[in-house]
Amino acid sequence: MVNDPISRETEISNLYVKKGGKAQQRVTFYSVSKRLFDIFLSAIVIILLSPLLLPIMLGLSLTGEGYIFYTQKRIGLRNRYFNILKFATMLKDSPNMGTGLITLRNDPRLTPMGKFLRKTKINEIPQVFNVLLGNMSIVGPRPLVDKTFKAYPRDIQYNVYNCKPGITGIGSIVFRDEEELMSMTRIPPQEFYERIIAPYKGELELWYQKHQSFWTDVQIIFLTFWVVVFPKSQLTFKIFKDLPKRKISV
Repeated sequence: MVNDPISRETEISNLYVKKGGKAQQRVTFYSVSKRLFDIFLSAIVIILLSPLLLPIMLGLSLTGEGYIFYTQKRIGLRNRYFNILKFATMLKDSPNMGTGLITLRNDPRLTPMGKFLRKTKINEIPQVFNVLLGNMSIVGPRPLVDKTFKAYPRDIQYNVYNCKPGITGIGSIVFRDEEELMSMTRIPPQEFYERIIAPYKGELELWYQKHQSFWTDVQIIFLTFWVVVFPKSQLTFKIFKDLPKRKISV
């Protein structure tokens, strides 16, 4: 299929059923409540954070290269493409500079405000508009670009987006220090990502699919804020005791 990174026509996950020749997602109480929760929380975030967003937009327009938002084609539900929205934190030509799509700690391609926005995850806030549009959810696997998506093992590529991608997720929480790890590794960053990070992150995202519930989502949202304040905390593994164990050496 021209518009998809991987054709799913013959390998539909058990979260989908064939009906009238098309794959349709089963409607459950959880899926309906999750969508309503996404809309409600996104609207609240926009209303409450609008006083914060305006100064950020002004600051971005006056620093770096002067652009505020950054859009990029990402992979979403059932491996369909969509355009993600973020605050701009890096130079426009950064994909063609340095480590390409891999971002390091203290990356020289970051704009003056970019490091702060990325560290606090404020750069992700505009994605609430993706949530309102239905491209994303608050909680789910992070939407990737083709190159990093293809670092996943093949079985994970076919299944990781059986649910909508999210602004936050278990992979994002466990790899809160991903940029730091990529900066410390003794092997090339791209190789480190493909060999070490991607397979384990894929396991985490599949774990989420097996444990999806409203309560799991609430816990992940709480942990998202927790690890921003306490980045070295191991609370995630204490709450989710059956989470695949992290074994990362740089």
